[in-house]
Amino acid sequence: MIRAAFLLAFELAAAQAVAAQAPSETGQIVNSQDTVAMRQVTLRALDTLNGLTETLTLGVGETIRFGHLDITLEACRVPRDDPESDAYAFLRIQDIRDAAPRFSGWMFASSPALSALDHPRYDVWALSCSNS
Repeated sequence: MIRAAFLLAFELAAAQAVAAQAPSETGQIVNSQDTVAMRQVTLRALDTLNGLTETLTLGVGETIRFGHLDITLEACRVPRDDPESDAYAFLRIQDIRDAAPRFSGWMFASSPALSALDHPRYDVWALSCSNS
């Protein structure tokens, strides 16, 4: 129980550190000394209705459609000291049938449940960021 509380506190502290790096009005990261910007993200998307999963790759500023979702990558960053250890993707996800976005924020590859898309049919999570 104590270990679970410690891990939750650690994950929340990490989330707050990355959230402080949210894109400004120009789309630039405000506090980026601990991370490095990358050009693209690899995502996994799941349609829970039919069990279809797809691995999606999109670049910064691009939008891709998965089912009824439009997924836009605003920024993708990795830790400066260990780029393979985690990935932080700032995504905007909109169901094309809704007016408001379903998700707008940072997703963390190491903790997909920490900041997740809330949709009855679809699941989307970040896997990695890269420059290729």
